[in-house]
Amino acid sequence: MRILFVHQNFPGQYRHVLQALAERGHSWVGLGIRACPIPIPPGCFYGRYAPQRGNTAGIHPWALELETKLIRGEACGEAALALQRQGFQPDLICAHPGWGEPLFLKDLWPDVPLLCYQEFFYRYEGYDVGFDPEFQRSDHWHGRARTRMKNTHLLQILEAADWNVSPTAFQRSSFPRHWQERISLIHDGIDTDRARPDPAVAPLPLADGTLLQPGESIVTFVNRRLEPYRGCHTFIRALPELQRLRPDARVVIVGATTGVSYGPPCPEGEWNERFLAEIEGRYDASRVHFTGTLGYDAFLHLLQLSACHVYLTYPFVLSWSLLEAMSCGCAVVGSATAPVQDLIRDGVNGRLVDFFQAQELAAAVAALLEDREQARRYGEEARRTILADYALSSCLPRHLALMDLVAHRALGIGA
Repeated sequence: MRILFVHQNFPGQYRHVLQALAERGHSWVGLGIRACPIPIPPGCFYGRYAPQRGNTAGIHPWALELETKLIRGEACGEAALALQRQGFQPDLICAHPGWGEPLFLKDLWPDVPLLCYQEFFYRYEGYDVGFDPEFQRSDHWHGRARTRMKNTHLLQILEAADWNVSPTAFQRSSFPRHWQERISLIHDGIDTDRARPDPAVAPLPLADGTLLQPGESIVTFVNRRLEPYRGCHTFIRALPELQRLRPDARVVIVGATTGVSYGPPCPEGEWNERFLAEIEGRYDASRVHFTGTLGYDAFLHLLQLSACHVYLTYPFVLSWSLLEAMSCGCAVVGSATAPVQDLIRDGVNGRLVDFFQAQELAAAVAALLEDREQARRYGEEARRTILADYALSSCLPRHLALMDLVAHRALGIGA
């Protein structure tokens, strides 16, 4: 089979699928906007596209995001046209629609099945929009209008797609009910052989000279970028109380401290600076370590040392880091928000706390640092959860089977 994969941040969620296909003798072509960070197997190809224009000056602000998606979709379409002119004819197209790239692929290959990876459909009630009144606008109808417009390109792609796949039950539930019937539920999969507990874990040196030791009261918190969407404000505000309860706690915060992945940028400076300024003089900064972005091996090493891992999020897309922490056997304290509740059962395989309650968060973390036996039980049950439902060894075959069904039109339009 010849398969075209389209993802702005290639390979994105397709990394393991691409490797498995190459091992099985299938050829693939990838399209993305950045340099490819993985080796390209023999017989496969990766090409890049680049937008040829910026947004129109003075365009209506509600149309700005849609125009951005159109510009990217056009650039991806031109790159696909170049492949077509070279004789490339895919049997299946797999694409991530989040940035607009697949908008026009069916205009080039109308008869080729399109399988889309659907992460999230924006809503103005019960999801991320309006969840955090401290940093989000009121429910004025303009906000609802902007949210509606964010879905315009997704609706176009849902109409074009032959089938879809989504990684969690909550994320699939964000889509209109009539589309959910055409969305399979399969997680990307966690490599549980790599992300695993290590009873003999070695010390880990940090860039600031700190040497993390096994058995320490290490609390870990991970964001791609530190921002309110992932609860950095609640976590940082919890530090004074956590240190009061557990002065021996060593807090390690992983993630870029500049910019945002989701939500608006900080009006002044960076988000972590703003929240650290709030607690200045009330916490011991020498026991709080910001690592920036870590390589994957160092990240897993840190999780294996963690005595308690904290994961907070708005009702939004689930981070891989939560599942990797669970796979490493971490005792997790998470926010009682979807989609965390898809994985964590309070008092069974972790603890759930109110997203906004910093004092409650500090108390829950301190309790697990105190009761190592309970933390161990939570960690063991967390790993069992991942092994049962989210392990790569079971998710990957399901993805490959779905691709085969869609490519052979056993699922989708005309099936």
